[in-house]
Amino acid sequence: MRVSKRPTAKAKPKSKPKMGTKKDAVKAAGVDHATAKLTFSDNHFAQALFGVHSTHLVQIETELGVSIVARGAQLTIMGAPAAVKLAEQILVGLYDRLTQGSEVGNEEISAALRMVRQPGGKLSDVNVEVRTKRRVISPRTATQAEYLKAIDDCELVFGCGPAGTGKTYLAVAKAVELLVRGDVDRIILSRPAVEAGEQLGFLPGDMQEKVDPYLRPLYDALYDMLPADEVVKRMENGEIEVAPLAFMRGRTLANAFVILDEAQNTTAVQMKMFLTRLGENARMVVTGDLSQVDLPRGTRSGLRDACDILGEVKGVAFVEFSAADVVRHKIVTRIVNAYDAAEKRRHASARYEHEDNKRD
Repeated sequence: MRVSKRPTAKAKPKSKPKMGTKKDAVKAAGVDHATAKLTFSDNHFAQALFGVHSTHLVQIETELGVSIVARGAQLTIMGAPAAVKLAEQILVGLYDRLTQGSEVGNEEISAALRMVRQPGGKLSDVNVEVRTKRRVISPRTATQAEYLKAIDDCELVFGCGPAGTGKTYLAVAKAVELLVRGDVDRIILSRPAVEAGEQLGFLPGDMQEKVDPYLRPLYDALYDMLPADEVVKRMENGEIEVAPLAFMRGRTLANAFVILDEAQNTTAVQMKMFLTRLGENARMVVTGDLSQVDLPRGTRSGLRDACDILGEVKGVAFVEFSAADVVRHKIVTRIVNAYDAAEKRRHASARYEHEDNKRD
């Protein structure tokens, strides 16, 4: 990457954008301002980076509070120095992504904005890819990137955190990638069959019809990664199995990628049973949200038990997601934060009441 204080009239093809930052030390309304100029050598990639009607640039402007002016393949970025620097990093990084043959859309812009602002986030993590037959999936947050790396490095990974953080979706994507590549012989997806206070015996239909609604999110993820006819074919020949947790008892799961979803609704005994199914050349991912336990009152969650017991075991990784990693609609993040705040208030109130009772 060449650095200059003014754009050149003609740049070599396929070279990286030229960057120049001019920190004027000018104060407007009491705030330091900076100006940066970027010139991109390939007009086609530049237009893809800017988005249709400059929608990508507007997205960056809105999120970072900067002003971006586009003239041809040249950009001028103005605003607070730190924000201008972040905008430069994002635009240069995503331009490089385009030159390497990957796409850049609204999701990639959002992911890059999250990455550069999260502790430990690196813009290069946007280029981590999970390739399936229907789509290429990239992490949207620094924690998602850490999660994918953990799945690559460890035989057993626990992903804990609120809904909408991509715990199950990314695990299924990784499983499909390894299956298609031939690194594993089969995928096994499982969930506890009793949730939200419902009992299977009271539901209509045979056993398959009873458990299918609980497993539907896993089916949805599979159909997102593979053509529908291939999902059906692989399920028929046993390469993909979706089954309730109770069906795992007594089995050894070798040469497989095994996922246990909604693990907060397992008991300690069920969790131990499941974890000890792991066989040779197998990987296991366990996901759950400890704030949404549906077990009977007084029953300890198997997920919480495993987190307490296995924290120091070699080959086991724990990845904690937070509300900052929610990648669904923005209101989902606000909902999660509101519930977390309410839970903290309840705990604080209960503690004070307990102390008052002790004094009385």
